[in-house]
Amino acid sequence: MNIRIFQLLPVALLLLILSACGPEEAPTPTPTKTPAVAVQPTETPAPAAQTQTGGGSSAQPQGQNAGQPVRAMINVSQLNVRSGPGTTFDVVSTASQGQQFDLIALSDDRTWAQIAQNGAPRGWVSVDFITIQGELANVGRTDTIAESPQAQPAPTPTPSSGPVTYLPATMESPDFGAQAFLWWRPEVSDRDLKLMKDAGFNWVKQAFAWETIEGAGKGQFDWSIADRVVGEVNKDGLKLLARVGVDPDLHNFWAGHPPASGDHFADFVRTVAQRYNCTPQAQGCIQAFQIWNEPNLAREWGNNRPNPAEYAQFLGKAYRAIKAVHPNAIVISAGMAPTGDDSALAMPDDKFYDLMYQAMGGNSSGYFDMLGVHGAGFAAPPELDPAEAAANPRYGGYRFFSFRRVEDIRAIMVRYGDANKKVVILEFGWTSDSVNPSYKWHGADAGIDERTKALYLVGAYKWAKDNWRPWIGLMSMLTMPNLDWLNDGNPRDEEQYWWAIMEPSPVDRLDFRDSFIVLCLYFNELQGQGCPYFNP
Repeated sequence: MNIRIFQLLPVALLLLILSACGPEEAPTPTPTKTPAVAVQPTETPAPAAQTQTGGGSSAQPQGQNAGQPVRAMINVSQLNVRSGPGTTFDVVSTASQGQQFDLIALSDDRTWAQIAQNGAPRGWVSVDFITIQGELANVGRTDTIAESPQAQPAPTPTPSSGPVTYLPATMESPDFGAQAFLWWRPEVSDRDLKLMKDAGFNWVKQAFAWETIEGAGKGQFDWSIADRVVGEVNKDGLKLLARVGVDPDLHNFWAGHPPASGDHFADFVRTVAQRYNCTPQAQGCIQAFQIWNEPNLAREWGNNRPNPAEYAQFLGKAYRAIKAVHPNAIVISAGMAPTGDDSALAMPDDKFYDLMYQAMGGNSSGYFDMLGVHGAGFAAPPELDPAEAAANPRYGGYRFFSFRRVEDIRAIMVRYGDANKKVVILEFGWTSDSVNPSYKWHGADAGIDERTKALYLVGAYKWAKDNWRPWIGLMSMLTMPNLDWLNDGNPRDEEQYWWAIMEPSPVDRLDFRDSFIVLCLYFNELQGQGCPYFNP
């Protein structure tokens, strides 16, 4: 392995670091896909469940179970949670089969139950779709709910006291970030954020999937997970880049897919940006937004031929919507997939960017604040010239098979007069894949193991620091682990697993890979301190 080329730490120290990381453990089983929220038809209230007691007034607790909490378990795949006891009330969120809540009140006719989680009311559900555990005599009756279909949902939590301040929407050159999986795994999300903070990352990138927030229909929002994620990121002292988009494989989504969904999408991102606009009155703070992902692929563009002009219009609508309610937010264009295919299925990334600038009239004002790119290194070390990647079949035979492909895209910006705007690398990294044919040619077959990957990642940040300032902004690498990779018992067939800088680990265990430790040492050294997870 050629360590000399990185010149970021003495060779002896790098060897000490990597030897202290120890031998790699056998991979732990892990999962793949993020679950999508299914939208259930609106429920119809039915007669009270068999476990209910009759009568129109609340009974006093009695017997040995007096005062014990009553639990409600959801027994259908997806259940609407409403702002009041009836189908005329707004849907404020959904609950999934098997979820359990505290049952804190029954409607006067005892056909609707008010549920709570961690002491906070969530809303009302029909009792016909829950299993009640406990004595209903311990549950009070609520007969003071306003008989209005416009009743408001339970208030969302707000900071407890004192003035609210958030980290500013600014970027260093370069700045340090990584993709994380915070949405579906609350048991490890706070831990992973703390690990990132301790390691020296400043930003975390998280997907905010449209269908998981406004999946039930226009204007029907479920903020429960988004509020938790934003709150945790803010609390743990990191900045948040939200990648807003929709699962391209989702069928029958109410808003459809791009480009036809552009107006609905603009309304959605406006609502998200307003809720998390970093003001003292806000629910939280999102500092930056990535608008969609890889629209140069047909599968990401409603299975339509990639169209840079359509994306520019889509991007402009989202930009104006966000800036109207969150003027300090950083709006970043989508990164493009590296490809040489120019067909109905895909468009080369450099061609897409060039045509996008033409569609904007050569002027990106009103479309984005920073240009998003992708910078996977494939089989090449980070300092390799794209011309070498194109000339040498070992590296793939195209310029885009190199980390420094970013420089080609930067040249397009400069040509159109955008030299004063930053580039944000929304995805970059190297894989050590030894299994999946589409990836292992530039992973294990190219000699990239976990230790090489660690050096290449730090080398990429070093190259940017030495050669790309001041125009480089955030560099968001792949990736913190996803505990869902463990679901099918075999993480090795999940290609994302091989990009990760840690093993997917339960909350009570930390399984670092070389990349995490070496990055932690590098980032902390720049601050004049040591990595808290490195014990030589």
